[in-house]
Amino acid sequence: MKIVVTGGLGHIGSRLIRKLPEVIPGAEIIILDNLKVQRYCSLFHLPKEGRYQFVQGDILDDGQLTRVIQGADAVVNLAANTEPELSVEKEQEVEEVNYIGTMKVADCCAKWDVPMFFPSSTSVYGAAAANVDEDTAVSVEAAQSPYAQTKVKSEQYLSKLGSEGNFRFTVCRFGTIFGISPGMRFHTAVNKFTWQACTGQPLSVWETAWEQRRPYLDIEDAVSAICFIIKNHHFYNEIYNIVTVNAAVKDIVAEIEKHLPDVQVGFVKSKIMNTLSYDVSCEKIKALGFVPEGSLERGIRDTVELLQGICR
Repeated sequence: MKIVVTGGLGHIGSRLIRKLPEVIPGAEIIILDNLKVQRYCSLFHLPKEGRYQFVQGDILDDGQLTRVIQGADAVVNLAANTEPELSVEKEQEVEEVNYIGTMKVADCCAKWDVPMFFPSSTSVYGAAAANVDEDTAVSVEAAQSPYAQTKVKSEQYLSKLGSEGNFRFTVCRFGTIFGISPGMRFHTAVNKFTWQACTGQPLSVWETAWEQRRPYLDIEDAVSAICFIIKNHHFYNEIYNIVTVNAAVKDIVAEIEKHLPDVQVGFVKSKIMNTLSYDVSCEKIKALGFVPEGSLERGIRDTVELLQGICR
């Protein structure tokens, strides 16, 4: 089985490329990454049982896409700009990579009849109701950041392309990722707060966010969901939420305090502040047999242990 992973050296991708050989023995894994963020270390110490090929390239390059996707059995399109708050400052770049890039990958997959996995985001729910699921309406207008807008537009494009021909896809709306990987970053809530706590900085919590509930996703659950979809060939043009836990910022801080009890909190303003709380249901994916097994407790514990040498 030949699996193409775009953005394969990033936070999720660097863990996924190591998980795939465990779940799908003998899989040939093609890693496409433009190395813009220079995560060379994500290629170090790959498991020996994996069959890997690294291609330095960009999803905006049609010729490159054809060369890696033609003949594949599945494509996981993880290539994206993933910082919602900073997307306000670089809207054009986010539009080009996240939306135009996704269109190009989807078009190539459709041309060569290759199913595509697309990781969307629970941020598409925007100013949503208190409890949401896949039937909750989403729109570009309601999305709270350029990042979220590109995810909504990408979902709409995949649905349109799927309805017009034989294009097969699965969209999973991921909660905010936390947990460790070779290519991990520290720009989203749980990982960022844990890094700040370990380095003696006050936690930069958005104003009014202390009691807001949001969906979070253990990286192990994220990669397991992708593997589950691919292994079971579950590409039926459906959308699924993938969430480990719905939690408030105060819950995250309380978990960090178990390891670092003298944590300080500092409140900051955000350009994309959403003043509503909401819980995201993932019962739809559970009905297929996939149940998230991660936890906020484990993710924070593992991250603190990883950073032990610099903890106060």
